[in-house]
Amino acid sequence: MQGIDLVAGGPAPVDVCEALLARGEIAAAVTVFQHSFAVAPSHAAAYRLGKALLRAGRPVEAVDCFVACLHLAPNFGEGYICLAETLRRLGLLEQSLWAARCAVDHLPLAPEAKLCLANTLHDQSEYQSAAKTYAQALAAAPGHPGILSSLGNTLHAMGRLHEALAMHDRAVAGAPQSADFHFNRAVTLLAAGDFARGWGEYEWRWQRSQARVRGFGVAWRGEDIAGRTILLHAEQGLGDTLQFVRYASLVAERGARVVLEVQPSLVRLLQAIPGVARTVARGDRLLRFDAHCPLLSLPYAFRTTLESIPARLPYLRADPRAIGTWRKQLPADERLRVGLVWAGSAHIDGEEAYLIDRRRSLAPADLAALAAVSGVHFVSLQQHDPGRDRDLSDDLALSDPLALSDPMGGVTDFADTAAVVAGLDLVISVDTSVAHLAAGMGKPVWLLSRYDGCWRWLHGRDDSPWYPGMRIYRQRHPDDWPWVLAAVARDLAALSADRRPRLPESACKR
Repeated sequence: MQGIDLVAGGPAPVDVCEALLARGEIAAAVTVFQHSFAVAPSHAAAYRLGKALLRAGRPVEAVDCFVACLHLAPNFGEGYICLAETLRRLGLLEQSLWAARCAVDHLPLAPEAKLCLANTLHDQSEYQSAAKTYAQALAAAPGHPGILSSLGNTLHAMGRLHEALAMHDRAVAGAPQSADFHFNRAVTLLAAGDFARGWGEYEWRWQRSQARVRGFGVAWRGEDIAGRTILLHAEQGLGDTLQFVRYASLVAERGARVVLEVQPSLVRLLQAIPGVARTVARGDRLLRFDAHCPLLSLPYAFRTTLESIPARLPYLRADPRAIGTWRKQLPADERLRVGLVWAGSAHIDGEEAYLIDRRRSLAPADLAALAAVSGVHFVSLQQHDPGRDRDLSDDLALSDPLALSDPMGGVTDFADTAAVVAGLDLVISVDTSVAHLAAGMGKPVWLLSRYDGCWRWLHGRDDSPWYPGMRIYRQRHPDDWPWVLAAVARDLAALSADRRPRLPESACKR
């Protein structure tokens, strides 16, 4: 706090604190705001401190400040908005909904209050109510780009892609430099299969506030690369890496020396990708390279369309020696060997990913719907995740109707998981990395998709051009897992029946 004088121990002037925030000195601003509130407690001081703590990435402490603010001024509508948005950021959606409704009660004409309420309704998958509330906010603030884009996201989640694109187009027209609005439009374009426009719009992700730009310069865009070294690097989740690493061999076919940088748990598996000269773990020292490209920018570099998706399978392979080792842990009888994955990573450190994980993951007990299917041996492919409090054994204790085998305690990385998958007949998985692994290996995969499915699975399809062996089971409405599991159980029973040995007709007549 160099240059700041807290005269006579009194509260610091607001303009001093705002100047610190403007200069990006967030920690110093928080300290000054804390001093001001301690010396002269008021709802305004608590409110400002809460907002500064949010900017400092300290949302839990910010909640305390907004609660203190509202204790001092129970009718302060802006305080309810900030409290609701912060609780939403923490995944406390029921509490956020209460605060958002209080905000609307105290600020019935404010579009910000309606927007806050609609955001929380969306996160709770109450899309009809969210769309109605966004429309009310839009009526109070016609043409507001943020409301238009948010309404577009909700219409997308409802499967109304044409209407969603209309909202996104209006949002981008109103704020053409907003990376978030371009990104939201990109996701809808890609879900609609409009790759010609979608991949280019998706590049706006690098200008979003949460983007982690590596400082490598302009990415490769498909120009001549023969004789040069190119770094292809992972940028998002494990599933994204497994899906788009298929392009590495295509880059090598253009004459490039390909260096692949991926998450540490994928290094052993992906070092066998044909054409890749070297695979390194993200965070390790990089040698010199002439060009670079993030993995999810490769479809744009290759001008990928629905018709030109590179879907040559398998492009992921397990080590034959490891397959033999792990096969010993699988049943040796004639039953179908089916791998199960019921949850993604907890993602407690990312707001958007955390909320998606809540919608894509099953409660383990839901899988009991498959227990009635005979002729099947179920194998857990669920990664043991310390970020998730419960596991299958907790929920299916005592009887455990699936009689689930669990080899995952000995798995160290995805090379081991691939070796387990190689010994299976089918993988049934929620939308997570193991689904991409198994599908990329050419295994049949039945994907259990949340209602607002990811853009990569396109809209309204039960197959995937990315993975010809995949079948998609989509929820008919939010949280519709019982219907999905019933459909899976029906089809699994039919598959198991087809596999059972049949007696000769003459034996049946005896």
